[in-house]
Amino acid sequence: MAKNTNGLQPEGSTAARLDAVDRKLLGLLADDSSLSYGELGQALHLSAPAVHERVKRLKRDRVILATVARLDGAKLGRPLLCFVQVITSTVKRARQVAALSSLADIEEIHTVTGESGILLKVRTRDTQALETLLAKIHGVDGVEGTRTQIALSTLLERGPSPHLAD
Repeated sequence: MAKNTNGLQPEGSTAARLDAVDRKLLGLLADDSSLSYGELGQALHLSAPAVHERVKRLKRDRVILATVARLDGAKLGRPLLCFVQVITSTVKRARQVAALSSLADIEEIHTVTGESGILLKVRTRDTQALETLLAKIHGVDGVEGTRTQIALSTLLERGPSPHLAD
């Protein structure tokens, strides 16, 4: 599910107040979002309704953004994972690149520091499909160039940890 930020900066980036139970709950959901409230309650020593109320609050506070299935790109016919740095002439042009979010091969779009203004995470069926996608990106007014890295293997892929850093 793509998140529309109505610009380049995400909305509401302040940290939520989370207790140890919230963090444990988030860790359990991050590992397996299909667990029932009853199963989560057993692990947390809470009732299912209490877990449900916590999940509702975490969704309302936008700590939990969505409940999604992680899909295997290779099994879906898109085994080629790449990261594309898009060099744009201005920040305004970066917004035009963000408009490419409707293309199914683009999984993530980030504004970044450094020589490029945008970083794309893309997944395609093969190098020919990647070449076609790059041509579309280069067709956006204000795109000055791209640098593409192809991932050979993925050793770790996960979201943010709900636990406090040491």
